[in-house]
Amino acid sequence: MFGNRITLFKLLGFEVRIDASWLLLALLVTWSLAKGIFPTSYKGSSEITYWAMGAIGALGLFASIIFHELCHSLIAAKYGIPMKGITLFIFGGVAEMDDEPPSAKAEFLMAVAGPFSSMILGMTFNGLAYAGRSLGWPGTISAVTSYLGWINLMLAVFNLLPAFPLDGGRVLRSLLWGWKGNLRWATRISSWIGSSFGILLIILGIFSIFQGNFIGGLWWMMIGFFLRNAAQMSYTQVLTRKVLEGETVRRFMVSRPITVSRALTLEEFINDYVYRYHFKMFPVVSFDRLVGFITIRQVAEIPKDEWKERTVGEIAKPCTADVTIGPDEDAVHALAIMSRTANSRLLVVDGERLVGIITLKDMLQFLSLKLELGDWKA
Repeated sequence: MFGNRITLFKLLGFEVRIDASWLLLALLVTWSLAKGIFPTSYKGSSEITYWAMGAIGALGLFASIIFHELCHSLIAAKYGIPMKGITLFIFGGVAEMDDEPPSAKAEFLMAVAGPFSSMILGMTFNGLAYAGRSLGWPGTISAVTSYLGWINLMLAVFNLLPAFPLDGGRVLRSLLWGWKGNLRWATRISSWIGSSFGILLIILGIFSIFQGNFIGGLWWMMIGFFLRNAAQMSYTQVLTRKVLEGETVRRFMVSRPITVSRALTLEEFINDYVYRYHFKMFPVVSFDRLVGFITIRQVAEIPKDEWKERTVGEIAKPCTADVTIGPDEDAVHALAIMSRTANSRLLVVDGERLVGIITLKDMLQFLSLKLELGDWKA
């Protein structure tokens, strides 16, 4: 779902990140507030005042979305659901989970926590705006707090729409899951509704463009495409977990992987290994002991004229939990690590000994064959 992400800070143990696309949203929100909403609702101020109000309003929206997603994350943590963190992107934010909720009840409570928090924020900001007008606060404060009040209420209402993966769609999935006891079926139905809602927004956007509202129509189309893609992806993820559930890493790993020596020069590494085997990451082994790994990205950071003198051992990185997994662990866990770290290859280790490599490609081929043969449990 995400492209380049920047980690901002940690809050209550969760990493808060922004996708590069959110910078575009921040600029668009600031511009629309400074040039449209605030000059209309609060007249008579200078342009620099409107731009300052726009910037504060955008920061308030930023904080509101973090609060919304944090409430999701806290409920998830209560039920023992591993969280990657919170990422803000162009259409809002998402609390990223390594796994599905353990029960329909956990899904329901986690889903309603977000809209409920937005409603609380909306009422709080509107209350501040009302108090500010009554107590004679500067009009700029009342205008900004009023905007934050209404935008949070709108976020709450929008997120309650039964279109998966919006919060309302997750509420619907939890109810269907609790009714039938089948997460895959519940996800398929709610994802279909979410995808259909996305198509409806795309059609609405096209209609708006032909009516002369180009900017508004474009936004509806973009949100529609996002919802449709996210709904389909969510169902694919659940399906993948169900098919791989119970399978061990040992089943998919290549037991005799290509390894490199610490003594290789970077030039030898590139010519004899990267260009020959076309992998982006290789394990580094010394006397049958795994001592680290090296990637082509690491080599690319070294000036090319130094490749003849520098060795693999000089730049190899030590192995961490982000690149290693045990042979008897669940394949779903391997998939979760790959999703979290964007690594398509993991080193399979037994203590300090390398016993194999598991790749995303091999697991997806297995998934494709299972689905084509219908050889899996619904």
